[in-house]
Amino acid sequence: MTTMKNNATRTPALAAAGLALLIIAGCGALPDKPVRATLYDFGPGAATEASAAQPPAAALPTLALAEIESNTRLDGTQILYRLGYADANELRPYGQSRWSLPPAQLLRQRLRDALAERRTVLGPDESATLARAQGKVPDTLRISLDEFSHYFESAGSSVGLVRLRATLIRGGSGGDRVVGQRTFTVRRPAPSANAPGGVKALAAATDAVVAEVVQWVDQQPRP
Repeated sequence: MTTMKNNATRTPALAAAGLALLIIAGCGALPDKPVRATLYDFGPGAATEASAAQPPAAALPTLALAEIESNTRLDGTQILYRLGYADANELRPYGQSRWSLPPAQLLRQRLRDALAERRTVLGPDESATLARAQGKVPDTLRISLDEFSHYFESAGSSVGLVRLRATLIRGGSGGDRVVGQRTFTVRRPAPSANAPGGVKALAAATDAVVAEVVQWVDQQPRP
């Protein structure tokens, strides 16, 4: 009789323990929360501050800034790097780090801010509206972004690498003509061999190439 009572008492306890184990095991099988990617941009307007420090140019003409073209690999928001010492032809993405916008859009914002410190800058639609209203066609600056990566020259040395081609186009009664064209390549050292280090290096390289483009545009013959 005593044995039967003990078995009867033990059975609910064992069942409860088994249920608890199942619950714990089930919780452990639940998927982890997705890791949110860290978003980066170029920071708060360093290029604008640098441009503001320059003496103002006298009556610089209005300029139209076209949308920046880039290869399809740069259309997304991935932060890309190359291992130049292993396979420089392969672009690799950092897993949990992203740009807040595609690099071409971030670059265009930076360039427009810098140019606007010294002249009126119009977008493509604004330029067309001005041409219809006043019969004036401003020069158009076209940028092609060819390289934008965290480039590892060796395992312990890396740079932010930006390469672009700038073309200044002037419209006239005889059609468009190229006023000038130049390729710019800028490297800036990365403080660390990871995504945050690459971001800092690419932001510095962008500010430097923007300053060079602004200076080059200012030096072109005026209409």
